[in-house]
Amino acid sequence: MVSFGGQVELASDFCTAASFVAPTLTPRGDTPMGAAIAYGLDILAFRKEQYRANGIAFYRPWIFLVTDGGPTDEWRTAADRVRDGEANKSFAFFSVGVQGARMDVLQDLSTRQPLHLDGLRFRDLFQWLSNSQQSVSKSTPGEDVPLANPAAPGGWATV
Repeated sequence: MVSFGGQVELASDFCTAASFVAPTLTPRGDTPMGAAIAYGLDILAFRKEQYRANGIAFYRPWIFLVTDGGPTDEWRTAADRVRDGEANKSFAFFSVGVQGARMDVLQDLSTRQPLHLDGLRFRDLFQWLSNSQQSVSKSTPGEDVPLANPAAPGGWATV
C-alpha cells in the first residue's frame, strides 16, 4: 500500500491477506499522485520479477487507486505507464474517487471508467474486492473472469 498525502510512502509492504494490518492513513499536504502511481508500478514490477526468478506463478495483479483529490504533481507520465501496463496485460488498474476527487483526472489516468465511492461504503468496496479475488483465484491464470458490477443498483459505487 502506497500513501501519498504530502509525500509518497510505503504504508504497507506486500503481504498475505491474513497478515495484513491496515495502517492509519491521515490526509495531509499535497497530493503527489503521479509520483505515487509511478512508485507503486515500480515496486509491483520488482515483485513480479522476484516471482519469475523463483518460478512462482501469479495472477494478473490489480492496482487500486483510491483518492479524495487530484494530483498536485506531474501525473501524465504515470498515466501513460498505466495505459501501457493495461494494454500489455501487466496489471489491471482501477481508480476510485471519494468525495472531492477529480473524476476527470481519474478518467484520464486509466483505461477503465473511474468509480465514485457511494458515501463511505469502504467496507462494501473491500467485500467486493475480496469476493472478486476469490473468483479470480479459482480461475486459470490469464483467464478473463466476470466480476459483479460495483455500480449496479445496491453496489458500492456510482459512475
